[in-house]
This record gives sequence, structure tokens and C-alpha cells, in this order.
Amino acid sequence: MAVKGFEHVGIQVRDIEKSIEFYQQVAGLQLIDRFLHTDGNMKLAFLGVEGSIIVELIEGYNPDLPAEGKVHHVALKVSGIEGEEERLKELGAELIYDEITTLPNGAKYLFFKGPDGEWIEYFEPMNE
Repeated sequence: MAVKGFEHVGIQVRDIEKSIEFYQQVAGLQLIDRFLHTDGNMKLAFLGVEGSIIVELIEGYNPDLPAEGKVHHVALKVSGIEGEEERLKELGAELIYDEITTLPNGAKYLFFKGPDGEWIEYFEPMNE
């Protein structure tokens, strides 16, 4: 298995600009990267400390957020994501999407479900 560590927590937000400002000014995180998802709809922002991502903000995935907010997924950093995809399939894990997604910055990810339906992301940063 090629899990290398914790990557980030994905949080759905209504207004990414407002959330970026909050996580910078109130929580004290730094904006590391931001871009439009390859689906053309979702806006993504990655914040953290000293270049290490802790939080991914996601606008446009689901506008119906509960009052307490919504943690969308927990991401684990991996290498060799294509091999990990095959291993998950061999183990009978339920993949959420049919293909690995490559983001505009070159990072790759896939999602699968845990035993209670929780979403887990394997995330391979660019240049891994």
C-alpha cells in the first residue's frame, strides 16, 4: 500500500471568497492554491501552513448545506494512484467515480466509500 500520510479535509462552502477570508484571517491558514475544477463548476481553494495543505474548500458541489456545515471527505496522500485504484477494485471497495481525476495543477485523486458510506479520497500531489 502506498499511503504516505494525511493530505487534507474537504469542506463544502457556500461562498468560497468569504470562506478563504475566514480561514486566512480567523483560523490563521495560508492560501496555497486555488482554481476551477476540471468539471467547470466547482471552485476549489487549498489552505494550510508552511506549504502543507490542511483544508480544501469546495464551492458548487452541493448548495444545500446543513446549518452545521459539511465535511465532504478526508484525503490521504498516496503515490502510485493507478496501482492503488487497481488494489481497491481487487478488494471490492466501492469507487465513487469511474476514473481517476487529474486537476489543472497536475494532482490526481479518486474517491471510495468506507464501511458506513463515508467518503475517502486518495490524493496524489503533482510531481509524485
